[in-house]
Amino acid sequence: MMTVQQSHILRSAVFALLVWLGQPVHAQELTPRAYWPAPVGTNVLVVGYVHNTGDILIDPSLPITGVESDIDSFAVTYQRALDILGRSASVQFNLPYSNGLTEGFVEGEYRQRKTVGLADLRARLAINLAGAPAMDPAGFMALRQAPRPIVGFSVLVQAPTGEYDADRLINVGTNRWSIKPAVGAIIPLAPTWLLELELGAWFYGDNDDYQGETREQDPIVSVSAHLIKRLRPGFWVSLDANYYKGGETRVGDAPPLNLQRNSRAGFTVVMPFRGRQALRASFSTGVETRSGGDFDNYSLAYIVAW
Repeated sequence: MMTVQQSHILRSAVFALLVWLGQPVHAQELTPRAYWPAPVGTNVLVVGYVHNTGDILIDPSLPITGVESDIDSFAVTYQRALDILGRSASVQFNLPYSNGLTEGFVEGEYRQRKTVGLADLRARLAINLAGAPAMDPAGFMALRQAPRPIVGFSVLVQAPTGEYDADRLINVGTNRWSIKPAVGAIIPLAPTWLLELELGAWFYGDNDDYQGETREQDPIVSVSAHLIKRLRPGFWVSLDANYYKGGETRVGDAPPLNLQRNSRAGFTVVMPFRGRQALRASFSTGVETRSGGDFDNYSLAYIVAW
């Protein structure tokens, strides 16, 4: 039978993994503690709800101006902590469902679109390259009591599984593959204060069925920073901010459009209850926007681990 101390260790490890599960996709996401490890074999299931309101699209690079959207998303996410070549690692799968109403102007013409259906499936593999070898609960507790710098690498892949209608400009799915490699670092400032940094870039495949033409998009480079305060095992808060630039699009021989140069800021709270369960709440808003990104994001998730 698990002791009280072991239960606290597992709970603290589990809820270190969870904040970015169910977050908004692409460069807009704010993902604190994405590289904090957990004991090998830890499983996590998350049921999340996200509400976005303002200048937001499922695909923020679409050539639509004056956008006003209300989008509700529900996501189921599974994550497992792994041992890869002696290093702490994790694999994650996320499947969102979206229900939204978007209004805006395309070449001066008012458009309105209701979108409902499954969005694109995402999978992420992360491995810590330094500072966090594969560990059992006792090893995790030693790391938690005396944090040390951690450097990690991750790859996030988004597959074109969402619902897509080539005759429609706004869709739930994107009809293209996307991949985001990233490097991250966790820097302990004090035993209960952590600074996490990440540098990554989204690369996009072509949408070859974009209203009868092929649509291309340049990469988007993103940086993020998170100041994290651990209050007690499994209970922590963070202040989050990011900046991302790029993503110009081209359709056929038309000139490039929709350069994104935006930043967002917000906060996250994770609070455990009843042993291996927790609630996560977060909020973020646009700070600087050039193309899209001026929206508010509210999220709430229920988390269970074993």
